Amino acid sequence: MTAYLAKRLAVAAATLVLASIIVFAVLEIVPGDPARLMLGMNASAEQVDLLRDQMGLNAPVLIRYLHWAGGLLALDFGRSYTYSVPVIDLVAERTIVSLPLALMALFLATAIALPVGLYSASRRGQAGDTISMGAAQLGVAIPNFWFALMLIYLFAVWLKLVPAGGFPGWGAGLWPGLKALLLPAIALALPQAAILARVARSALVEVLSEDYIRTARAKGMPRRAVLWRHALRNAMIPVVTIMGLQFSFLLAGTIIIENVFYLPGLGRLVFQAITQRDLIVVESVVMLLVASVIVVNLLVDLSYAIVDPRLRGRS
Repeated sequence: MTAYLAKRLAVAAATLVLASIIVFAVLEIVPGDPARLMLGMNASAEQVDLLRDQMGLNAPVLIRYLHWAGGLLALDFGRSYTYSVPVIDLVAERTIVSLPLALMALFLATAIALPVGLYSASRRGQAGDTISMGAAQLGVAIPNFWFALMLIYLFAVWLKLVPAGGFPGWGAGLWPGLKALLLPAIALALPQAAILARVARSALVEVLSEDYIRTARAKGMPRRAVLWRHALRNAMIPVVTIMGLQFSFLLAGTIIIENVFYLPGLGRLVFQAITQRDLIVVESVVMLLVASVIVVNLLVDLSYAIVDPRLRGRS
C-alpha cells in the first residue's frame, strides 16, 4: 500500500507540473496584449510598455513561468490586473459558492443514480429497465443550460418558490444560501445522475451474475439485502471512479450554469477574467481547478482499498 501511495503521489506531482507548463504556454500564445486592453486603443506605446513592465510582462518567458510557478507553491497567486486585489482573495470569495454548489449537485446525483441503477439492473430486460435507462439517455442528451432555463421558468417564474438567480451570501443565513443554490445544483446534478445511473447499472449487471450472488439468493437472503449489501458494494469501484470525475467536473465546469443563475463562483470568475484578459487570474484559477481534479482522482484511487479490501495488500 505504501509503494502504491508513493507511486500515485509521484504521478500526481508530475501531472501537476506538466499541466502548469501547458496552461502557461497556452495563455502565452493567446492573441491580445493585456496592457493594451486595460489602457484602451488610444494609449501610447510608452504607456503600454510602462504598464507591461509594471505587470512583469516584459520579462523573459522562462523567468515569468518560474516566478508564477514558485508563487503557486507558496500559495501566492499574484495580483489581479483588473480587480487590483490578490488572486487568492478572489478565489476564496468565489470558492465558498462553487464548492457547496458542487457538493450539493454530487449528493443529488448520487442519491438519484444509485437507486435507479439498482432498480434497472435488478429488472434487466424488463419494462422498468427500458424506461429508466431511456430516461437516463434523455438526461445525458439534454444540455444542462437548457434544463436550467426550464427550472427557472417553472420554479422561479411560474411557481415563485425559489429565486431565479443571484446569491445573497452566507451572511444572510444558511437556508437562503442553500435555497439560492438549489436550482443550479439540480441543473448540474440531473445530467450527471443520468451518466452515473448507466455506469451503476452496467457494473451491477455484471456483479449480479457472479456465483456469490446466486449463493446468497439460494440461502434465502432477501432480495433487497442481496442488492444493497452484496451487489452494490462490489460494483462500487467504477461508480466511485465516475463520482470522483463528476465532482471535479462539477467544481471546474460550472461556467455556464453560474452565468445562467448569475452566481459569483469560480466558473463566473474565470469567464470574467477571460473576457477582461486578466491572465494571472485565469492561470491561477485554472491551475487550482487542475490541482483539485488531481487530488480528487488520487483520493478516488486510495478509496478503492476501502471499497475492495482485496486491494489493500497490493503495491
